[in-house]
Amino acid sequence: MTVVTLMWEARAASGRGGELLEWARAQTLGTAPLRRETFRAPGERVLVLTWWETDGPDDELPELPDPDAELVGRPVHRWRFQSLDFSGADFTGG
Repeated sequence: MTVVTLMWEARAASGRGGELLEWARAQTLGTAPLRRETFRAPGERVLVLTWWETDGPDDELPELPDPDAELVGRPVHRWRFQSLDFSGADFTGG
């Protein structure tokens, strides 16, 4: 078993941080991850982390799409991480 974390981060267009946050929270994925968290950061940025149990670190996983271009101030950034210290007790579905 491999646990992979997908990180999605976007900066909202000026004055649209609240809309971007609402948009990110409303997005559904084809299947439910082990865990999903949404964060807000200075500069009208929104970050979404999802954790997935996979057979391998390069497996295809559901990802958040890009929002409409008018909603963001720059292209979305995405990163993929493989957990090295996974403990099932840490994933309570929060």
